[in-house]
Amino acid sequence: MSTNDDLIQRLDHLIAVLERWAPPARPAPQFDAADAFMWHAETGVLSPVPAVSRVDIGLLKGIDANRDRLLENTERFAKGLPANNALLWGARGMGKSSLVKAAHAAIPGLKLVEIHREDIASLPSLMGLLRPTPHRFLILCDDLSFDAGETSYKSLKAVLDGGVEGRPENVLFYATSNRRHILARDMVENERGTAINPGDAVEEKVSLSDRFGLWLGFHRCSQDEYLSMVNGYVDAFGIKIAPETLRHEALEWSTTRGSRSGRVAWQYVQDLAGRLGVAMKAA
Repeated sequence: MSTNDDLIQRLDHLIAVLERWAPPARPAPQFDAADAFMWHAETGVLSPVPAVSRVDIGLLKGIDANRDRLLENTERFAKGLPANNALLWGARGMGKSSLVKAAHAAIPGLKLVEIHREDIASLPSLMGLLRPTPHRFLILCDDLSFDAGETSYKSLKAVLDGGVEGRPENVLFYATSNRRHILARDMVENERGTAINPGDAVEEKVSLSDRFGLWLGFHRCSQDEYLSMVNGYVDAFGIKIAPETLRHEALEWSTTRGSRSGRVAWQYVQDLAGRLGVAMKAA
């Protein structure tokens, strides 16, 4: 056997070994398999979600103005018209993520992709998968916030509108947060203290929120709004209970929880339906 033949044989053997060691090819996303997906950054896989856990948009009470603005923005996007990335911020349990999922269900033709806050740094990889497809995507990041020492917010800034490629035309980003400016106050203050120009550091942090063209604030609800939410759920699910009893129990429930919100109203009605033996199916 010639030297060249021996070299070729060795190379073929090396290639075969490397192919065995190589990780399996990632499956191509099956976007026709579902209307909603979860992004797994560690594997680079979009897994379909057969049934999304959500509340019908007609059951979301006390947030009418925010509902209408988000629906209008989402409808424009679905039609291929200009639309803004949206930041839904404010009080816990007031229906921020529920509204996004309900809007997705109410407007046909959109795919919903949920990304965990911890995976924000992988957004460019996700964009690379979504960009070439004919589908239109809403990306939801629930409870988005960044603490001291985190730098993945820079990936989010680049994706929203600052990168070389920019945000794909077929992608819209919706985030929910308890913080209006997403970043922790101590994170901003730390940057202020270490920067050559403290004002520039603060400006950089605040500019992350500015990348969202639509801000929707969710505030703590009043007693009347809370009771309206409870009554809306009770009516929708056909739960029979005396009005005064309902009012007394609902207020007592919120007192024991120390807050009034859509989430607290939903939890009370679930407890009520369970005690009365009523299945939670719309009447």
